[in-house]
Amino acid sequence: MRSAHRSFFGMNTVVSHTVYGGRAERAAAAAQQEAQRLEGLFSRFIPASDISRLNKAAGGGEVKLSPETCDVLAAGLACSRNTGGCFDITVGPLVRLWKDGEPPAEWEIAAARELTGIVSLSLDRRRRTASLAKAGQGVDLGGIGKGYAADRILSVFRKYRVTSAFADFGGNIAVLGSKPDGTPWQVGIRHPKRENALIGVLSVADRSVVTSGDDQRAVRGADGEIRSHIIDPRTGMPVQGGLCSVTVVSPSSTTADALATALFTAGIEEGLRFLGNYSGTEALFVDRELSVFLTPGLAGGFRAAEGIKTHIV
Repeated sequence: MRSAHRSFFGMNTVVSHTVYGGRAERAAAAAQQEAQRLEGLFSRFIPASDISRLNKAAGGGEVKLSPETCDVLAAGLACSRNTGGCFDITVGPLVRLWKDGEPPAEWEIAAARELTGIVSLSLDRRRRTASLAKAGQGVDLGGIGKGYAADRILSVFRKYRVTSAFADFGGNIAVLGSKPDGTPWQVGIRHPKRENALIGVLSVADRSVVTSGDDQRAVRGADGEIRSHIIDPRTGMPVQGGLCSVTVVSPSSTTADALATALFTAGIEEGLRFLGNYSGTEALFVDRELSVFLTPGLAGGFRAAEGIKTHIV
């Protein structure tokens, strides 16, 4: 069977695709083109992007958007509602405030919180417009954009009649079908406290696997404190819960991406309630003692590393 592999930098990470099929090379090239096109719409670092234009117009009028940007904004708003605000695409002012890991003054946090909240984001999907109510507000798709892009990439593969593919958006994994030999794909889950080590391996087919946590991107401030890069929109503070990481497995990469952030923020007990809103979606929680807690649908598909204790929740 023919195969093709592409690797490139996009969406602030290394993106790679491995595709199998008679049109593998064309599918891989089209997938790269689509990922780069979506980055041009979603990135807040690209001045002409939809999100940059929306943020720049905050407090002013409506901004015309592409259908894809409307789709991802709608998905972000839905996830925020389904998770009690643990995920919030309007968290931009708080992310900017904490970007260096230094603790801001209380009044700065309070001011940034006044600029967050999905009630201030108006979206009209029929007219393909959106607006932010207050100047200084900002949408940040860092917790959902890669997931949406991965779903679109799988759609590109299907268009080229690919039935087996593996897409990696910097650790956000989306797989189409099974491996060419018919066996499930094996997706390693990073060990939260040991570099270049795994805490276990998941066997998956036709699923997305997204991990959120502090194992790679925690920030050490000048005061020596290590703080999560994930901000709790409800408090305006870096997440300080009892988890090292959360992995979400879902048919939708968009859902997996956003929900991984939400569940890491919420913790196990509240996170399990949120999962009830998403049919066919499972989760794996790793706590500070490196115990693994699996939802029942993952019980038969997870192989833990030696010495790791697992529990079904």
